Amino acid sequence: SETHGITFRIQISVKELLDTDVLLKLLFHLPVNYPSTLPDISVNSDQLTRAQCMDVKDKLLEQAKQHLPEPMVHDLILWIQQHLKYVIKQSAAVCNEKTTLSKEISTQDGVWMLLLHLDHMRARAKYVKTVEKWASDLRLTGRLMFMGKIILILLQGDRSNIKEYLILQKTSKVDVDSSGKKCKEKMSSVLCETKVQSQHKRFQTFEVKEYSTLDELQKEFETAGLTALFSEFVPPLLK
Repeated sequence: SETHGITFRIQISVKELLDTDVLLKLLFHLPVNYPSTLPDISVNSDQLTRAQCMDVKDKLLEQAKQHLPEPMVHDLILWIQQHLKYVIKQSAAVCNEKTTLSKEISTQDGVWMLLLHLDHMRARAKYVKTVEKWASDLRLTGRLMFMGKIILILLQGDRSNIKEYLILQKTSKVDVDSSGKKCKEKMSSVLCETKVQSQHKRFQTFEVKEYSTLDELQKEFETAGLTALFSEFVPPLLK
């Protein structure tokens, strides 16, 4: 209306990291004196957290200020399509900086461990790079371990980030099928998901390692205080 301006919704699909589509639901309220004044913007997405949506909104408003007093909605949509990946990455970094100290003080209450078994990797180089990126983005440490045909991923970190990793593992196109077409991981299995105990060594980094023998792999687990974990879950994979 003339007194309240115009409100409209736009949904855009943004190709995010690793072939994952993010559906952004944007609501713009253009006041009567737009574009001399900024629009009100609301951002929602099922693929993003509430904090990430707020960060996207803040970045859009920052961009909007640079366009005053010219029409800007179209430019804002183009901008977020091109920069969503950066905004989300920056949001995660700020969030991690704020929470790292409190997590350290909480005596590892939020530190969990995940042992994951993969049946195979056809596109190994791409798959490994993807896992390394996820671990880095989610501040997870541990190992991606190869021994013969055995492929294991051992992760440590905040429980919510462990959960988010599992979602990425199941929903992203990380490998290729027999015909070379990109596909999701359908043959992974969670061997163990548990809270890190006092006897467990904390990994400081995430590394990709290859082992010639089962003994070498066992020593990796033993060094980390995970002998029992190895004995329960790894030997059965050889059968």
